[in-house]
Amino acid sequence: MQDRRQFVQRTLARASCSLALSGTMWPSLAKADAPTGSAKIRACIIVFYYGGPSHLDMFDMKPTAPDNIRGEFSPISTSVPGIQLSELLPEHAKIMHKFAIVRSMTHQNRLHDSASTETLTGRQSPQGDREEFSPIRQFYPAYGSVLSMLANSKATDVPYAALPWVFKNVIHVPCQGGGFLGNRYDPIRISGDPSTVTFDADAFKRPDDLPISRLKRRKVLLETLIERSADPGLGNTSGFNNHLKKALELMQSERLIDALRIEKEPQVIRETYGLYPDKPAKGVRDIHGYQLRGQNLLLARRLVEAGVPFVNVYDFRQQGQNWDSHNNNFSEHRDRLVPPMDRSFTALVNDLEERGMLESTLVIGMGEFGRTPKINATAGRDHWPDCYSITLAGGGVRGGYIHGASDSIGAYPIDQPVTPGDLAATIYWRFGIDPNAEMLDETGRPHRLAEGKPIRELFVS
Repeated sequence: MQDRRQFVQRTLARASCSLALSGTMWPSLAKADAPTGSAKIRACIIVFYYGGPSHLDMFDMKPTAPDNIRGEFSPISTSVPGIQLSELLPEHAKIMHKFAIVRSMTHQNRLHDSASTETLTGRQSPQGDREEFSPIRQFYPAYGSVLSMLANSKATDVPYAALPWVFKNVIHVPCQGGGFLGNRYDPIRISGDPSTVTFDADAFKRPDDLPISRLKRRKVLLETLIERSADPGLGNTSGFNNHLKKALELMQSERLIDALRIEKEPQVIRETYGLYPDKPAKGVRDIHGYQLRGQNLLLARRLVEAGVPFVNVYDFRQQGQNWDSHNNNFSEHRDRLVPPMDRSFTALVNDLEERGMLESTLVIGMGEFGRTPKINATAGRDHWPDCYSITLAGGGVRGGYIHGASDSIGAYPIDQPVTPGDLAATIYWRFGIDPNAEMLDETGRPHRLAEGKPIRELFVS
């Protein structure tokens, strides 16, 4: 019996017991304010550019601003007359008619951790605007976790996935899991190996010498032993059995296991997304995942195709090796940061469209904030949450559309300001969920799903 219990514990660990298992959607939340016009979405991919891309050097250029603001890059024309982007974004320029830009994102968190928390949960952390240097408990749930809680478990084995790591590898920023909903609503973690450009997830693993048929027989035996046991503690196992059932389902989920085998993709597709971008010099270990950057987005498409409704892609994981361009902002953006992003994001949009998946999949590209209008003494730009840009495509998004505007130096919104709370409301609304509905924390206190309002103008009516 002890051996069997140990086996079950190992099984549950591999299955990432943080999955949504309730199997029901709260009636008060379902379809209370469904999108009008185009059909609601089936999936969402958030590509998170950790560190803070420079909006002034990419999506909201100010070519007539003074030298110490406008920077080194020139604007180029796009597929939409009258809309210009940075010369660093030639692939985005080709498909401007397929995506929208919000140029008026704004919040008040000036540090990476607090800004990331508000960006990926729609709310400021209860700890306020501070950087985290020791583990703290996450409070507000991430978007995918809320959707996991609402999802019918029969609809998908994996409602929420995150890849290719937990970002900020010194400490987990408290915005990547279930928060007060509980760790069963954390995402399935998919890890990427930069040395081989492959992906894996413990949740799908089982010993090679343990066939599914044998695993099922062990489950039946365990249930029988529990049912016949005189120990009342063993009988209180409904949640435990649910976790075991989910573990078995994941180990049998050949479609999802196959989705991780990115090497099955045709070489031409992998190269379209960018295979081995920014490859380090010979003998240099790629600990920061440059080689994964394009393939991360290809895997996100494969996961959505396999039925995963929400995917977070974290572009970088460590401070000092991300978009945080306090020094040499222009060479960093030109030589290292933007080209792989320009290639992979547009490849994802085009690929989804070619497969007939774009209208049902909302794709969002964003960082936690932008960069300062004024260039600093080391040719860099510093943190700037007061105004920045994000991009959206698919899911009914109005292509070739600019939402909001910044002032003459890109410092503050002057039209249609948008908060992370508004973005949260938009995501839930596009899934057909009322963002004004409430969820309960562990003390029974109610919280609205989102504090903002859907950005309806972004979508085709």
